[in-house]
Amino acid sequence: MRSALVIGTGLIGTSAALALHARGVQVFLEDHDPDQARTAAALGAGIAEPPPGPVDLVIVAVPPAHVAAALADAIRRGAARAYLDVASVKGGPRRQLEALGCDLSCYLGTHPMAGKERSGPLAATADLFEGRPWVLTPGKDGDTEVLNLALELVALCRAVPVVMDADAHDRAVALVSHTPQLVSSLVAARLEGADETAVRLCGQGVRDVTRIAASDPGMWIDILSANPGPVAEVLSEVAADLDETVRALRALEAADEEKRADGAGGIEDVLRRGNAGRERVPGKHGAAPAVYENVAVHIGDQPGELARIFADAGRAGVNIEDVRIEHATGQQAGFIQLMVEPAAVPVLTAELRERGWSIRQ
Repeated sequence: MRSALVIGTGLIGTSAALALHARGVQVFLEDHDPDQARTAAALGAGIAEPPPGPVDLVIVAVPPAHVAAALADAIRRGAARAYLDVASVKGGPRRQLEALGCDLSCYLGTHPMAGKERSGPLAATADLFEGRPWVLTPGKDGDTEVLNLALELVALCRAVPVVMDADAHDRAVALVSHTPQLVSSLVAARLEGADETAVRLCGQGVRDVTRIAASDPGMWIDILSANPGPVAEVLSEVAADLDETVRALRALEAADEEKRADGAGGIEDVLRRGNAGRERVPGKHGAAPAVYENVAVHIGDQPGELARIFADAGRAGVNIEDVRIEHATGQQAGFIQLMVEPAAVPVLTAELRERGWSIRQ
């Protein structure tokens, strides 16, 4: 790949352009908002002007509702040898292109499974896709050259290719991406009118659950409008579980011991199914989930503290598998949870105590 045209210079488009430009591909940038394209160019993503002739690859990175129109326009003007999009839904755009009579042999639908709560070119980074799955949904009539260019794009962005059927992809993202966004927003919405005293009690659990609720509503309306059926199906199953959980909780209030036992059983069922589902989420580097133990260490909120604790763990010969910081309310301090192999806990604990760290039991 020597040249590419990126249509749509938001977070995903600009990040792909930055990655390609950094690896020697000549990138041209196009956007319905010229100022946004110029911003992406100023960040080093490419040139905010039309290419002099056909490029090797067109990457359409516009909202799902506009993907088919942007692709059809690019194909009609012969902008490239191959065309792909990076929208978060795949079945709809392909069917819309078919309805428009486009030649689909030069097109391949893709979806990089990466993003941020922030949008726009200023949020873009060249390493956004590194190590992340990038779904490819080749059709029966697709050209091998198009697939090869798509695989080259994924490689240049340091992502991991995953081949799926388009409709299977849409059902999958409804479960693992679109529904979690709505559930996160539903939980966060409960905080809007909550008493200030209750909100001040927010801990790491509610922060984890509501993190993605900070996402741009306009962007998510576009995404959900393009995949409403599969998302509604998952949410209906969640709603059924919620109804059963409410019934079980009400039973726990009953005076009758048998009803309370039935309620406890219902709560246990949903919690155990949650345990089983969580265990299926891939672990570190995509491997099977590993069981780590936490070493919680009191840490001050000042420069150098994180570097110091990581260095002390390194001196103990312990690899930190994951990390989480729990901030203290109203204090310039908190606890850092160091997740390590169970056998490493006594070694790490002894080393950190020897170096003056306070360990939470």
